[in-house]
Amino acid sequence: MNLSLWTLKAGERCEILGYDQALPENYRTRMMEFGFHPGETVACVQSVAFGAPKVYRVSNTIFSLDEEVADHIHVRLIKTNV
Repeated sequence: MNLSLWTLKAGERCEILGYDQALPENYRTRMMEFGFHPGETVACVQSVAFGAPKVYRVSNTIFSLDEEVADHIHVRLIKTNV
């Protein structure tokens, strides 16, 4: 199953696998400067309705991303043991 960062629900964590080619190079570079690089763990902190930007935690920093960017970041869901 091919997941994007945008598919995460609040409370879920993932590992970044990479970016698709549809995301312009300048966006990919900027996202990696923010810490969204392959192998990094990201948590979805807040996911509200109606397509509003979601809030993510990466390396103890909080970022808000909209679907236009987050949908192009490929991830692997990290299962949590409850």
